[in-house]
Parts: sequence; C-alpha cells; structure tokens
Amino acid sequence: MTAPRVLGLDLSMTATGVCLPDGSTRTIKTNAKDGDRRLQHIVDQVGIALDDGAHGRDACDLVVMEEAPPGLKGPAIKAIHMVHGAIRLRLVDFKTPYAVVNPTVLKAYATGSTSADKTAMAMAAFKRTGREFADDNQCDAAWLRWAGLDWLGHPEFSLPAAQRDRLTKANWPVPKGNPA
Repeated sequence: MTAPRVLGLDLSMTATGVCLPDGSTRTIKTNAKDGDRRLQHIVDQVGIALDDGAHGRDACDLVVMEEAPPGLKGPAIKAIHMVHGAIRLRLVDFKTPYAVVNPTVLKAYATGSTSADKTAMAMAAFKRTGREFADDNQCDAAWLRWAGLDWLGHPEFSLPAAQRDRLTKANWPVPKGNPA
C-alpha cells in the first residue's frame, strides 16, 4: 500500500517550517516590513507545497500543523493566530483534511517528554533518522509529518508505544478517500 501524502507545517509569521510529502524540508521566510502581505506569501507557498501538480486539487492526504505555543502574548500571539486562520481557510477551500497538534503532544511524541526543548527535538530526529535540519522550524515540521504518517498507520521509524500513544491526544480528521 502506498504511503499517504502528509505535509507538516510549523506555522509562523516570520519563518514557517515545511516538511513536504517526500520528506524534504524548507523554511518560508518573510520580512516584517511587508506587513500583512506576509500572510499571502505564506499561503501562496503552502499552496505550492500542497498542489504538487494536482491542478487545483490538493495532492496531500493530510496536513499536520502545530498549535500556537502556550505562553505567547501580545503581537506574537495575534500574528500566529492570523497565520493559522489564513492557512486553515486555504485548507478548507480545497477540502484538505488537517490536524492541529499541541506542542506538548508533539514534544512527547518525539522525545517522551512534554517539556523537551528544540535541541532535544533535533537530537531525537537525528537518533531516529540520522537527519539534521537547517533550523528548528524544519525539524518541528518533520516531526509533524512523521506524526501524521504514524497516525495513518505508515510510521517512518519505530518509537516506544508510550510516545506513539501521545498521538491520541490530537484531533485527527478522516483523510480523503476514507469512509467516515
């Protein structure tokens, strides 16, 4: 059976991490001087990642995004919610299923600890896959993609059952093509 096409997104107004269905990663960077036009740039770049030659229909079976980090305040929390809203609207418009994973759930899935820092996440990725990433946004996006693949029954590597069980704490949609 062919593995599902899962896109991981670590959303941010300044540097969105993307893990494409083929496992490659990149960062969508924006410039503050562009104001809200940054939202359109992020949506456009995510749309390109989703399309992959599907000609107006998203080629992804699932998009997995990280929830806004707890503790953000002021302009930062407003910005992340704006990015989430813009991306979710894009996904709804194209009927692309998505899941939103709490950061502590993702950390526990990756490392076994809800309080893991960025270094622990990177070390866990290196331990499981031998991969290093250009930045922590790409690393988180990869973990989000791996979580989606795992949830859909196509894990890229083994993890202890306790870590995999953390995925039950996320709200997962029924993927396209699956009966409800």
